[in-house]
Amino acid sequence: MNRTPLHAQHVALGARMTEFGGWDMPVWYAGIPAEHTAVRTAVGLFDVCHMGEFVVHGKGATAALRRLLTNDCAELKAGEAHYTVLPNTDGGTVDDLLVYRLEDEVYILVVNAGTIDKDRVWLLDQLRRIGSRAKLDDRSDEHGLLALQGPKALDILAGLTDLDVRSMAYYGFDRGPVAGYQALVSRTGYTGEDGFEIMLANDDAPALWDVLLEAGAPHGIQPCGLGARDSLRLEAAMPLYGHELDDETSALEAGLPRFVKLDKEGLDGPAVGIERLRREATEGVPRKLVGLVLEDRGIARDGMAITVDGTPYEVPKKDFMT
Repeated sequence: MNRTPLHAQHVALGARMTEFGGWDMPVWYAGIPAEHTAVRTAVGLFDVCHMGEFVVHGKGATAALRRLLTNDCAELKAGEAHYTVLPNTDGGTVDDLLVYRLEDEVYILVVNAGTIDKDRVWLLDQLRRIGSRAKLDDRSDEHGLLALQGPKALDILAGLTDLDVRSMAYYGFDRGPVAGYQALVSRTGYTGEDGFEIMLANDDAPALWDVLLEAGAPHGIQPCGLGARDSLRLEAAMPLYGHELDDETSALEAGLPRFVKLDKEGLDGPAVGIERLRREATEGVPRKLVGLVLEDRGIARDGMAITVDGTPYEVPKKDFMT
């Protein structure tokens, strides 16, 4: 299995490790409920170095991404990011990801760990198909990513950098040193709490991890694993490829219309998957993602049974997503 540069830190902290998308990752340290609560009430630190990072750059980069992604990167200013879906030609989903605009024709795409190879092949094929001169560089093996999440995250980070993180907008970002390590700092995260993600060189990730834990100790910082990451994003109704999204499910079926721009002006060709997305926007979706609220203690997990008035109910995937 692949290992992130923080593997030794996880083992030293006594993390319970598990395989995830080909990576040996911590599933929990103190336990999922404790880590979930820490992020909601104080601060948690996540290793997300397994995520993929692509740099799309060169003449035509903006034009190409406007056709290949459901959101419109032309609306981003330098120093801004947004969430988007990468659709396939049938309007289903290849992946969901974040787009960071560094300059006019330079973007970073942060993609899910389990789909790095799939996304790279798809994007390169699509760039060739539309005749784009834009280049895609896979920097996944070079970049590390730490997520500092929770109401105390701002105070911790502000004490480690001269970047104006207190004034940073949600989904804004800036570049500069954090505790002496050059980084891209964004006010993003997938927990539903305020927080930051810190992208930096893989070799610098272990040292910064240790610095963040030390600086966060007076604030009750808790290292967190994949279990709390999933329960937090699920509680906040944040979608994820492989769960609420898959190759057959469109962004509109998954309830994400605000991330789908159907009428982008000035495109030099049709957007990928646009026929289905426009049809669903006009005629309605054939199936719809719905949320369930748990009234009793517990955490909903994939594959759990649904009952209606005590009777087991199996939701056909061809009709609904649960």
